[in-house]
Amino acid sequence: MHFVRSILTLVLALLCGIAAVLPVAFAQDRRLPQSAGELKLSFAPVVKRVSPAVVNVYAARVVENRHPLMDDPVFRRFFGQGVPREQVQRSLGSGVIVDPSGLIMTNNHVIEGATEVKVSLADKRELEAEIVLKDSRTDLAVLRIKDAREKFPALEFGNSDDLQVGDLVLAVGNPFGVGQTVTHGIVSALARTQVGITDYQFFIQTDAAINPGNSGGALVDLSGKLVGINTAIFSRSGGSQGIGFAIPANMVRVVAASAMGGAGAVKRPWLGARLQTVTPEIAEGLGLKRPAGALVAGIIPNSPAARGGLRTGDLIVSIDGVTVDDENAFTYRFGTKPLGGKAQIGIVRAGGQSAATVLLQTAPELPREEIVIKSRSPFAGAKVGNISPALAEELRLDPSAEGVAILDIANGSPAQRLGFKRGDVILAVNEKPIGRTRDLDLATREQQRLWRITVLRGGQTITAQFGG
Repeated sequence: MHFVRSILTLVLALLCGIAAVLPVAFAQDRRLPQSAGELKLSFAPVVKRVSPAVVNVYAARVVENRHPLMDDPVFRRFFGQGVPREQVQRSLGSGVIVDPSGLIMTNNHVIEGATEVKVSLADKRELEAEIVLKDSRTDLAVLRIKDAREKFPALEFGNSDDLQVGDLVLAVGNPFGVGQTVTHGIVSALARTQVGITDYQFFIQTDAAINPGNSGGALVDLSGKLVGINTAIFSRSGGSQGIGFAIPANMVRVVAASAMGGAGAVKRPWLGARLQTVTPEIAEGLGLKRPAGALVAGIIPNSPAARGGLRTGDLIVSIDGVTVDDENAFTYRFGTKPLGGKAQIGIVRAGGQSAATVLLQTAPELPREEIVIKSRSPFAGAKVGNISPALAEELRLDPSAEGVAILDIANGSPAQRLGFKRGDVILAVNEKPIGRTRDLDLATREQQRLWRITVLRGGQTITAQFGG
């Protein structure tokens, strides 16, 4: 009997020991420090592994330094020689090597308009880099080190969907140009969709100190994997106030993959539907307990949405089983899906649950017939192209938009001085409808003393008059 009691005691002890270990094993190492010794743990091993892959980015751009008095012929005659016509502006940011070949991720706003880009490695070497791809919709850009003859240390992408609020993270970058700096903090929030920085508003919020110069730098987890690209701060003073935002690694991976595949632009799935945020009033009308999901406000004929069975008035509530709280959350989730497959979209229709299967394919491209307007007119210096579903997606236009859009504007050109912007849709010039770029080319070749121009900007039709 004593022997049996001893065996039972041993078994119970073993079970208690296993029970004590199981919570730790299944908690994925998320736990509070258990002793004073654990408080002395250091981030140094992670920093040592990560820092060689984080670079400083130096971008230079040449801008016209046009003094307003230069339009006066008398001033130009006597003082024009002493006023420099061009000026070099420099910007500073950070970047992350994501491929040993020397492929670097940074923010688009760090290198926007740059004519020269250099990167400084952790070992103090300064190398020239070329811009491979720019994606203003995500504020991401891809650089490549020129004439690379070595393999560079690179960071592995983590799965940003695995992050939880409260997880420890490190931010590595070059704040204020002082040199590579590491700060630590926690994930303060996930899926921030009301920040208003980029089209894909789905940010990781962290209280790790991020300052000017950190843009494009790495946000890493404690395994040293890249979970985000630091891109913005909320600040009233210009310095860190404990609210920083990073682009999730799952979106960064999409942009990097496009560059690695040799694409000049990011290839992402196209839904072919106009979505609308669910307001409290709409939620009440739909019988919802709270505003949630994305409302389908319009469908493009023969688009993936149309072929998949989506209808105007459908309420999208999930994608591949993942709940979406609003339009921005769905746009992010859909935009990070791999091309060539399918997505299962959960919807509420007429009060009942349903689903639609949508093909993941790019928006169709049509001949853009791009031209630069050179004739004497308000559009001189503007690059324009015919609108296609792909261009509408790129310029963030209504999916059903047609006509001619401004793609780019030369610095110092008449078009820039008159306030035209990339994404403006030109509807009419002197009462003549503009349907193709050749229509605009012909209209601007006519000699006019007065120009009456109608454009569509941000969903609003604007008509203005300009002198010839």
